[in-house]
Amino acid sequence: MQYQSFLIKYAEIGVKGKNRYLFEDALVTQIRHSLKRVDGDFIVSKESGRIYVNAESEYDFDEVIEALKCIFGIAAICPMIQVEDNGYEDLKKQVQSYVDEFYEDKNFTFKVNARRGNKKYPVNSEQINRDLGELILHAFPETKVDVHKPDVMLHVEVRNKINIYSHVIPGPGGMPVGTNGKAMLLLSGGIDSPVAGYMIAKRGVKIDAVYFHAPPYTSERAKQKVVDLAKLVSKYSGPIRLHIVNFTDIQLYIYDKCPHEELTIIMRRYMMRIAERLSEESGAMALITGESIGQVASQTMQSLAATDAATTMPVFRPVIGFDKQEIVDVSEKIGTYETSVLPFEDCCTIFVAKHPVTKPSLKMIERSEEKLEEKIDELVETAISTVEKVWC
Repeated sequence: MQYQSFLIKYAEIGVKGKNRYLFEDALVTQIRHSLKRVDGDFIVSKESGRIYVNAESEYDFDEVIEALKCIFGIAAICPMIQVEDNGYEDLKKQVQSYVDEFYEDKNFTFKVNARRGNKKYPVNSEQINRDLGELILHAFPETKVDVHKPDVMLHVEVRNKINIYSHVIPGPGGMPVGTNGKAMLLLSGGIDSPVAGYMIAKRGVKIDAVYFHAPPYTSERAKQKVVDLAKLVSKYSGPIRLHIVNFTDIQLYIYDKCPHEELTIIMRRYMMRIAERLSEESGAMALITGESIGQVASQTMQSLAATDAATTMPVFRPVIGFDKQEIVDVSEKIGTYETSVLPFEDCCTIFVAKHPVTKPSLKMIERSEEKLEEKIDELVETAISTVEKVWC
């Protein structure tokens, strides 16, 4: 016997007020979009605090669960059977059939947890608990009741129809993507920035991304690595429009004109300026980076302040307080780690200074940037006008 229905539970959405329906509708839309990639026909519906997925054809159970586990806003996935209200005696038969079908080994402890959402139902929740517990004990003598730590928690929800389930699979939590605006992710081939994009998307933010490519100093394989990372993050965030910027001429010009200990900071400042321009065109309201305080020279407090001064947009750094292992743990969980550690260098590592400044003065950085005035605006405009856009 295969489950034909799933109860989708949310958490944070439930504390919303009169606009809760907007978040529910966004979650329903996300579920429908994700299930399009799964073989089978599904109907996604909602009713007063509940979202249901009903299979209308044969499907792969594991494939559906994996798709649902990538949708932000879902707190739990409950495979269930949903039956019509054909009277109390019929409910007892359905519960007995459920236990018999889905538990081949009946040697387990259990508890019945009934909720009577339909207050017109003639039997209250406590009575349902007692009656169904007694039914299971008599039908399956191997079972035992344990109200504290049962092996099986049997949920029975009496609503317009009756939901019966006992498996609760954790979802990713968060908020449905698209309910909290759009931001632009500065995506590199490293470990940190894909994790940053994942974490911001988890808060309901739709993300675009920008990658700074430096051919011939970085290879096509390095670019493909970033495309692959964007595709992995898009499993959770939804489709990502990746902007690939040819940054070579800008980097070479900065390398030629500016003090080498300031290279990383000045290059980062121009990346932020270009990302801001692309954000304005795409409707993004903030920038996202994978920076963590103190991890490298360009991520000290002074360096981050100097970088932020190049843009008027808010800059979100969701891994700012994480140590490296914490970031690695998240990257392994979301499946980006193995791709991130592939040995293809990006533009930041190619042009890194031997002794980068760790406490830059903003006034000195701006003074150094004055040496770029002859050509830098033209180079930036060329980089923006020749951006390659890839949907991931």
